[in-house]
Parts: sequence; C-alpha cells; structure tokens
Amino acid sequence: MVLCQCQMHPHPRGFELGYAFYLPGSYPHKYGVGDLLNVKVNSLTSIDPELPYSYYSLPFCQPQEGVKDSAENLGELLMGDKIENSPYRFKMYTNETEIFMCQTKPLSGEEFKLLKKRIDEMYQVNLILDNLPAIRYTRKAGYFLRWTGYPVGIKVQDAYYVFNHLKFTVLVHKYEETNVARVMGTGDGAEVISTVGKDGSEEPGYMVVGFEVVPCSVQHAPDSAKNLKMYNKYPTPIKCDPTTVAMAIKENEPVSFTYEVNFVESDIKWPSRWDAYLKMEGAKVHWFSILNSLMVITFLAGIVLVIFLRTVRRDLTRYEELDKEAQAQMNEELSGWKLVVSDVFRAPSNPGLLCAMVGDGVQILGMGVVTIMFAALGFMSPASRGTLITGMLFFYMILGVAAGYVAVRL
Repeated sequence: MVLCQCQMHPHPRGFELGYAFYLPGSYPHKYGVGDLLNVKVNSLTSIDPELPYSYYSLPFCQPQEGVKDSAENLGELLMGDKIENSPYRFKMYTNETEIFMCQTKPLSGEEFKLLKKRIDEMYQVNLILDNLPAIRYTRKAGYFLRWTGYPVGIKVQDAYYVFNHLKFTVLVHKYEETNVARVMGTGDGAEVISTVGKDGSEEPGYMVVGFEVVPCSVQHAPDSAKNLKMYNKYPTPIKCDPTTVAMAIKENEPVSFTYEVNFVESDIKWPSRWDAYLKMEGAKVHWFSILNSLMVITFLAGIVLVIFLRTVRRDLTRYEELDKEAQAQMNEELSGWKLVVSDVFRAPSNPGLLCAMVGDGVQILGMGVVTIMFAALGFMSPASRGTLITGMLFFYMILGVAAGYVAVRL
C-alpha cells in the first residue's frame, strides 16, 4: 500500500518543484553498481530459552572499525533486539567467492563450553541487510519452510560443528522509474532516492528485495589462513554443501570464517519484498482448524441455549396454569432457575475492585482495537521493528483516560 508519493517537476529557471505529503514509512534505497552494502547483526535468539544474547558474546569475527550499536526504539529494547554492525560487507551487483573473514584465537575452555551450550540450546544468528532479515529455506515433507537466521552450529553424535562459511544470495530489482520516489508505510527510513545523475543522465541502480543465506560447515586448514587479512581471497576453493558438516570445534584450536555472495536480479517489486516473510505454508490447514473450532463452539452453545429455553418455557407455562393461591404458595418455595434471580442485580462485595477491573478491561480492549487499526493502515509493519510494542504501550497509556471515565461512571 502506497502511503506517500513525491513528484519532481522541472522549472524553466532551473529549479525543481516538488509536491509531496508524508506519512511514516521507509524509502526504497537505490544502490549503484559497486556501492557498499553493510550487513548488520541482531541478537542471538532461540525458541527454547527465550533469553537473547549479543552476537559478539560468542567468538565471532568483529569489524575492523570496532563494534558499534545502532539506534533502537523502546519496542526493540523490550523485545531484546540489539542491532550492531558486522564485518560482512558486499558490493552491489558484484559476485564474490571464497572471501576470508578472520581466524579466531585458539578457543579457550570457557569459549568452547559456551559455544557447545549455545548449539545445544539451538540459538540462531540473525543478520540484516537493508532492513531485511536473512532468510533460510529448507524443504520438509513437500513444503519449503522459511526460517529467519541460521543456527550457530549443530551437534552430530558427540561432536559439535559450527557453521563457519555463509553463502549469501542477494535479490535485487532494477530501479525503473525516473524522478519519482514512492514511500511505503513500512518503516522509519529517511532517504530520498535520486535517479538522475549530475550530468542529467539516468544512473542505473538497484534495490534490495531479498536476502537469503545458506550456512555451511567447512574445514579450513589453520596454516592456510595465517597470513591472510580480512576480505582477502581464500587460497583454496571452498565448496558449500549444507547437507554435510566438517568444521568440528575443539578446545585450544582456532576457527576460520569465510563467506561468498551472489547477486540475482529478481522480478520482486519493492512493495512485495516482505511477502516471503509473511507467507506461511499450510495456511489452509490453519483456516480449517479455526473453522472447525468455531463450528463446535456454535453447536455446543446452541444445545445449551435450547435446553435453557425449554426449561424456562416449561416453568413459565406451569406458573401461568396455577391459580393465585397456588402462585403465592409457589413463590414462597422457589426452585430451579428462579433461585438465582435475586443474585443477578445484587450489589458486589467489592465495588471498587469491580470498577477498576472493568476500566482496565476497557483500556486493554481499546488498546487492541486501536493498535489493529493502525497496523492495518501500515504504520506497524514488520519492517519497522519495535513499533508494534511501542504503539501498544503508547495507546495503553493514552486510553487510561477512557478507563478512568468508565470506572467512575460505574
């Protein structure tokens, strides 16, 4: 959904007039051939122990300029995100193979135990390129499963293997429009695209529309990497086979890291680049389960309602057939559903607590409704990390006014 469009018109005196309106969103970034692309790293995450850890808490390669944190909002901090720079860097539309990253120092006893622990806990490494998380495809039972990130390593029998070679595939789409920058309501970027060069000619450019990674465990000889510097070409060919593992970690032995990158031109448009992250295989099965549950609930509720109506109708019919004396005697000996009539409108024992709970319920319900509305308008898409949590907290705080009003009215 396009929320903003900027159109530039040439002026006879050499100026350019622009007409635009703005809603929070991220601009498509145009990269020329050979432009530098920097990959960022997020926290290590796992589905079993949900505690995130910093990427550099493990003995991985660090960037030459040092580790630097990216600016984060409140939602990202509450979600445990910690985005930092990384040594992985690419050149737009330039394929590179067998790029040497670094060779770690011999693993100490603590580092060796920590690596094994993170592998046992199934922690994932999360990389980000142009605000897109790295995605990994696996095929299982006829389905292509999509995973964000890749595992730190894997345990085979009693040996632990680390994924020390990464095969990146960057999907790019050629920027076709001239003098037009369309803004998608999916993030918080702030860069206007210029498609006209200084000499007035159109510059070819590309946009990143996909970021895929294939982790491999490759055995590197320690002697081969002694004299290599970061981003040098590895002296021997590297074959990335994700079905085999070779780099077993051992105490007092170093680990070498390498990578390769391949650029592929794709038909995916900029507005559709998040579709791969939002699609879920087996969606029909989920919808069938939801429909089945709703039908069961409706059927059971209908049975209870029919039984209740028949009971009430039978009691009312018997009550109307009696004379006045019998009705008076029957009122003294109430039975059945009429026993709870007096309890429906009786005053609660803790009216203050009831008012507070009702007000809090209105506050939570209003927060959910308003958050869903803003998310449907594109203000809280996955591209803008942390905005969902931040928005929920903001709306919850603002709707405290409605909660107070409802509680006082009760």
